[in-house]
Amino acid sequence: MEISEIINKTMAYLKSDAWIIQVFFIVFITLLIDFLQKRVIEKLKKKLEKTDNFWDDALLLAAQGPLSLFIWLQGLAFAADVVRSESNAIIFNAIEPIRTVGSVIIIAWFMSRFILNAEKNILSQRQVLGKPIDRTTADAITKLLRISIYITAVLVILQSLGYSISGVLAFGGVSGIAVGFAAKDLLSNFFGGLIIYLDRPFAVGDWVRSPDKEIEGTVEEIGWRLTRIRTFDKRPIYVPNSVFTTITVENPSRMTNRRIYEIIGIRYDDVDKMEDIVRDVKQMLKEHPEIDTNQTMIVNFNKFASSSLDFFVYTFTKTTEWVEFHEIKQDVMLKIIAIIESHHAECAFPTSTLHVPNGVNLNTAVIRDVKTGMD
Repeated sequence: MEISEIINKTMAYLKSDAWIIQVFFIVFITLLIDFLQKRVIEKLKKKLEKTDNFWDDALLLAAQGPLSLFIWLQGLAFAADVVRSESNAIIFNAIEPIRTVGSVIIIAWFMSRFILNAEKNILSQRQVLGKPIDRTTADAITKLLRISIYITAVLVILQSLGYSISGVLAFGGVSGIAVGFAAKDLLSNFFGGLIIYLDRPFAVGDWVRSPDKEIEGTVEEIGWRLTRIRTFDKRPIYVPNSVFTTITVENPSRMTNRRIYEIIGIRYDDVDKMEDIVRDVKQMLKEHPEIDTNQTMIVNFNKFASSSLDFFVYTFTKTTEWVEFHEIKQDVMLKIIAIIESHHAECAFPTSTLHVPNGVNLNTAVIRDVKTGMD
């Protein structure tokens, strides 16, 4: 066989199966582009980590997965178009809808990741634009934005598949009544969560309790249906949001001060020292660095008890932190005891005194009999 004949046959073969080479070339180019974009993103990531702007970090991290998937979707769809030109298989008619739907899903995925990353970066900062960050508000905005993205993505997909959005919305309006009755509890919890976000009776991290229900602990998460509260013995409580619209919720985390209220009793024998003790205790509280003197402060003798003369201490600490409060309270109590002892007085305890009006006269014979019995 002559060389020219071999070349002609090879060229004819290549012409007949050129689509295979095109597909291989498209896949190779897709692989190359994906590889290059990963290298570029890694380099950008190292540079952006040194900046204080958290938006660029969130954008870059959000793009890593979706961008790679988007490149492969477009590359494989392009390769499938080449194969379709050589084949009449019906399955290739789905290439364009798959490309459109996939692109919408990838974009929605990217935007959702960007919002989550931005929220994470914002919460890692103590302040934004000089204002303190409200974690609950940030969480609510994040959830609303993500829901909006998902709803928009679904509507765009339906429109791209040939469904009328106006018809879908009309159907939703008609069926909304039936869904509302069927999902009454779900909707009540949803709006309960919305009211929590709007009124903000508590936020994530707050210590809450309810006198109406056996609920007390730290708020860990406020969802659209449930709120998770961690009790002080580390048990999780999952409370439907609708419950918070019908009960009273106390939020001790937002107290401005903690109160010290104690009643101290001294002996009746120390009645002449009461005035000095009360005066010194009040002066001690005024000079104590952890007592808030701008709040109500009362130290007064107020009761003749059965076994003691009682005075009470009513004051507030500057701190609201639970453990620190008890340290301060202990210090105050020890100082009160020291003041009482410095006046040579004593704290009272329950005693009984027996008074015999005319004394006791014991018969001598009785005393002798007692002694004899003891012997």
